[in-house]
Amino acid sequence: MIELYSIRDVARILAVQESRLRYWTQTGFIGPSVRKGGRFYYTFCDLLAVKAAKDLVATGMPVQKVRKNVDALRKALPGDTHPTTRLRVCCDGETIVALKDDVAFQPIGGQIVMAFNVPSFGEHVSQVLSMPRVDPNVVAPHGSESDGAPGEIIDNPTEANSGSTAYRHFVEACAAEDRGESDTAEHLFRQAIDLEPNMAAALTNLGNLVYRQGELEEARKLYDRALEHDPSQPEARYNLANLLEDLGETELAIAELRKVCAAAPEFADAHYNLGIMLALVGGTSQAKQHLERYLELDAGSDWAAHARTFLDRIAA
Repeated sequence: MIELYSIRDVARILAVQESRLRYWTQTGFIGPSVRKGGRFYYTFCDLLAVKAAKDLVATGMPVQKVRKNVDALRKALPGDTHPTTRLRVCCDGETIVALKDDVAFQPIGGQIVMAFNVPSFGEHVSQVLSMPRVDPNVVAPHGSESDGAPGEIIDNPTEANSGSTAYRHFVEACAAEDRGESDTAEHLFRQAIDLEPNMAAALTNLGNLVYRQGELEEARKLYDRALEHDPSQPEARYNLANLLEDLGETELAIAELRKVCAAAPEFADAHYNLGIMLALVGGTSQAKQHLERYLELDAGSDWAAHARTFLDRIAA
């Protein structure tokens, strides 16, 4: 039987925010491959791919090259790969490979930038999942940031190049944010943007931080910049819509959320917020469609009850 992992399991195992995993899925970067009972689940092969992606991004490798390498890894791994399979996953900065029997990896003409043994990673998975679950803070879907993984879980380190790169600052900023160190995270996000002004993900995350600090105009400019460089990024557009609603620009907020739902139909929170806004302005028929879609995607969440309450009001 294939072992399946929820997004919350993966967040705990790899110490990655759930919102970041959702973002990677929504942008087509990397995500779960199994749909069961209306929810998506990661296989162990998916888990290996996400770990490889996280580790390669941390080395400063461009995202497009990471995507290419991870796609190659997915194709190379047998579909029934198990946590005890004797494999070693390595990358020399150009090519990612999976080698059997834990043999030493010596890439020709290149230094190892990422390497991990599957059995030891499998032990890490088992250890994390056996620990008592720590519930993350619950944030309303209207908020700028989804819930995150517990900060105290630390993923196994890999062999990686050091260096002051925009991506390294970005990864360190995400880790600081996960630990609740907002000032440090803001500083690191700004450093990443100074080095790479077009890094849309860093612009969005910095926008989220200053949004929570009440700096709405700066947050709006950051979201606009993120969308200028990456118009397909749903998280920046979703957060921009929330900000517009806070500013009383509801029609603009609705327009942005419509774009999110069209581009990323699995983005549950966007359907929730759009449904609520439409209901409040009298668009009951469309509100009903989006709230029902939200319940299809996230029926077990704390906010499902609120969605059902609004649906009852619409029906009345």
